[in-house]
Amino acid sequence: MGETFGQAVRRRGVAMSPSTTEPSPSTDRAPSAVELPWARPASEVVASLRIDLDVGLASSELAARRASAGANVLPTPARTSLLARVVAQLRSWLVAVLLVAAGLAVVVGEPLDAVVITVVLLINVTMGLVQEHRAERSVDALEQLLVTRARVLRDGRSVDVDAAELVVGDVVSLTAGDRIPADGRLLETIGAEVDESSLTGESTPVAKDADADVAAEAPVADRTTMGWMNTALVRGRARLVVTAVGARTQVGAVAELISTATPRPTPLQRQLDTLGRRLVAVAGIAVALVFALALARGEPLADAALDAIALAVAAIPEGLPAVVTLTLALGASAMARRRAIVRRLTSVETLGATDVICTDKTGTLTRNVMTVTRLWRADRLHNLDGEGELDPDTVRALHGEGATTRLVGAMVRCNDADITDRRVVGNPTEGALLAFALRAGADVASLRAAGRLAELPFDAATKLMAVVHRDDSAALVIEVKGAPDVLLERCSRWVGPDGEVALDPATRERITGVVDGLGAQGLRTLAIARRVVSPAAEADIALPVDDVAALVEDLTLEAIVGIVDPPRPGVADAIATAQRAGIRVVMVTGDHPRTAASIAAELGITGEVVTGAELDRLDEAALSERIARMGVIARVAPEHKVRIVRALQSSGQVVAMTGDGVNDAPALEHADIGIAMGITGTEVTKQAADLVLADDDFATIVTAVERGRTIYDNIVAFIRFQLATNLGAIAVILVARLVGLPVPFTPIQLLWVNIIMDGPPALALGVDRARTDTMRRPPRDPASQLLDPRRLARVALAGAVMAAGTLGVYLAARSTGLGAEVATSWTFTTFVLFQVANALNARSETATVFARHTLTNRSLWVALTAVVGLQIVAVHVGPVGRLLDTAPLSAGQWATSAAIASTVIAAEELRKAVARRALARQVAS
Repeated sequence: MGETFGQAVRRRGVAMSPSTTEPSPSTDRAPSAVELPWARPASEVVASLRIDLDVGLASSELAARRASAGANVLPTPARTSLLARVVAQLRSWLVAVLLVAAGLAVVVGEPLDAVVITVVLLINVTMGLVQEHRAERSVDALEQLLVTRARVLRDGRSVDVDAAELVVGDVVSLTAGDRIPADGRLLETIGAEVDESSLTGESTPVAKDADADVAAEAPVADRTTMGWMNTALVRGRARLVVTAVGARTQVGAVAELISTATPRPTPLQRQLDTLGRRLVAVAGIAVALVFALALARGEPLADAALDAIALAVAAIPEGLPAVVTLTLALGASAMARRRAIVRRLTSVETLGATDVICTDKTGTLTRNVMTVTRLWRADRLHNLDGEGELDPDTVRALHGEGATTRLVGAMVRCNDADITDRRVVGNPTEGALLAFALRAGADVASLRAAGRLAELPFDAATKLMAVVHRDDSAALVIEVKGAPDVLLERCSRWVGPDGEVALDPATRERITGVVDGLGAQGLRTLAIARRVVSPAAEADIALPVDDVAALVEDLTLEAIVGIVDPPRPGVADAIATAQRAGIRVVMVTGDHPRTAASIAAELGITGEVVTGAELDRLDEAALSERIARMGVIARVAPEHKVRIVRALQSSGQVVAMTGDGVNDAPALEHADIGIAMGITGTEVTKQAADLVLADDDFATIVTAVERGRTIYDNIVAFIRFQLATNLGAIAVILVARLVGLPVPFTPIQLLWVNIIMDGPPALALGVDRARTDTMRRPPRDPASQLLDPRRLARVALAGAVMAAGTLGVYLAARSTGLGAEVATSWTFTTFVLFQVANALNARSETATVFARHTLTNRSLWVALTAVVGLQIVAVHVGPVGRLLDTAPLSAGQWATSAAIASTVIAAEELRKAVARRALARQVAS
């Protein structure tokens, strides 16, 4: 029996302390962490942790070690209490106005108003809470898919445990494909390579060496004796001892920062806050004016206060917070169905203002699956499609000489990767070769059935891998893959159009040109070669094979393959859509600039190609000036991403930043919209994000941007509609009081208008579908207001037309002696029909209502039909009429009201026609 791993380590000088012995008085506390483990020999680390590498930890020690170092879970923001969430939902000027309105309604003896306003607020709060809860559940569900398991040695047995149960001192075994469950000092490495891109941003796997000498001050990326939590072993095998868990890991340090970050207010939150303050000012001025007029006329103080407070209630859009929240919530639900999970409800519309999307390359723009897309064989270059599918010519080239087992067999046997459930387990480049072989019809199991006589693992120094096996004729076969320049030096023959021939200098130079050409296209190149040793020549080879490296000579070059992570289907179209919408797409990646530039060109991303090193040479002013010309930023580190975001924001741009690794979290926090990957993203990144992509697809971002723009348009449409109603009501009451007329509406009638018009029609406007030009116009200015002067003028025009028509009906009704009740009912009905007509106007600020788009919102038509039906009930059904102080109207009076209400459409159509003509002249010039 061979020696155990523990015996081997002892033989190499690693001191061990059995875990079952009683600790000395000076070391009776369970170890919680190890200082500078990367710079210390494994023997010292093992000794300081008091473990036996043959036995592992004893179960009796786990509780003490866990109590000392904590659980192996990352810090997450504490769940906000229900009360705090409710308070957060109520924290806005608009809600404050509504609360004051409810209080005033009680003061003037209108408890029904107060009840309705309170119900609206409760609906608003409930919708916000429900959406946030749904988002949390969706993110939690994604995180459950990424639970890590670990194989550890405990009580002398290898057991499989949840990574959260690990403690400092656990001995963990790792094979290719495993995710490293905690920070640890490597004890043994056999051809081990680790993907640390999620932590350091390094795009290529890092070779690990348990025996390397590492300086104490070495950066994280250079600590080759360590394995880091949430990174993945992509090649080889390794064993490590856990030196830090949870919050004390490298990942945990970043998570701690993210968990204490303060959320930023979104553009919509800021604009609604401004709108709320303006509404407070308008309501205050109106109340003061009406109150002063009443007192000046000598009216009783109580009557003056009643009119003023009624006006204040009329000036407040009770339904605005509810409709805004519902619009955002419905938009978030629609985005979730399209694989975009919104974590912050108010972030939905911020997407619509996005000027720049800074996106990672791997997995977002590309498929995150290394794929063979070029095959050079027999002096002919075959181009495969983006999925790596083989065309008939390539298949014939592989099978023409009946030697599929030569090239494809070498790809399969000289390969440590596997494909399970369509997932590559092992090195991505080897996975690409294996996938190619499978598409070529290879039977992997039978090709590997004979096993290996010997192997030379891939090494960064030699840049090749070799395996030795026997073929069906019992000949010894050496199959090699590696860097083309390295293998060409070891090749004496090649497979040409006429079969295997000598490799002359001209051919060698031509092959080098092919390799350079593929490299210029951003492809990673590999050469495949083999050598067959006849039984007669085996006498010169010592069997079993002890020195494989000595056999890697006099090779025959079989092929050159070009490998790349190809673009995702639909991404190029999505980028084109974003660019038509005035959104700049910038690729920010840790990959090689040549590879990044090639993918960018294929996808239509334009601009300068720069590297992180070049950014380091720019000060903040120079970076802010130059960044507008950058299209690809390669070889970036985490701090570069933060600088990029800040530079873009310094020029007033709204920035969306994507990320999947821990190193991306700070940049996501600084961005206006942080977008995390749901599949490949780490828990820390998702906590920092506003949006989580369930499919990691860039096209989903563009879809979300379109939805964000549509949501903002719908909110603007509702606000225009709602405030035109409020301004119209204020103008009717103010003008009536100025000319000495009674207020045309009773408070209960104003409440009725607010209920039926702030309800279904407003909500229907909030869920309107996107217009055809939504993604053909530039992003809105984030500094613009919901009610800028131009938009306010439009609202004022509609309000003025409605006020004039309503007062005209009131004056006409009073002059004909119809009686106060009929005059009020006729005026009241006219004002309601004005709202029905104005709802059609509000859907677009420039497009005519006499178009097909007007018929597309079925919900709005149902709502408007319901409003007219309810108004008929209010006027003609006795009990309801008595409640609302109305009297029945004749058919002529109804027709007159409808005709007068249509004038607001005529006025808006005239304004829109002028606006369209002015826009056309502007475009032409």
